[in-house]
Amino acid sequence: MELAKITSKGQITIPISVRKQLGVKDGDKILFVNDGNKIVMMNATMIALRDVQQAFQGVAQELNIHNEEDVVNMVKEVRAERGERYSCE
Repeated sequence: MELAKITSKGQITIPISVRKQLGVKDGDKILFVNDGNKIVMMNATMIALRDVQQAFQGVAQELNIHNEEDVVNMVKEVRAERGERYSCE
């Protein structure tokens, strides 16, 4: 357990051990989530990434994408349809 003091401006310094656990660094954003009778501090970037992963879950299977080569081929097909020049190599 770590302790932080609130300044007169409402600021706190997050202890280094907590920053390491959250995987945050200078400039990153922290998300505060109300979880019943407690507030949970989370790495906002990781939450956004998790939400995107959940939103796209199953899409690769629907598009028959199994590996990086499938993704490259799909990008080439889309760009060819749009008349764009692109090299994936």
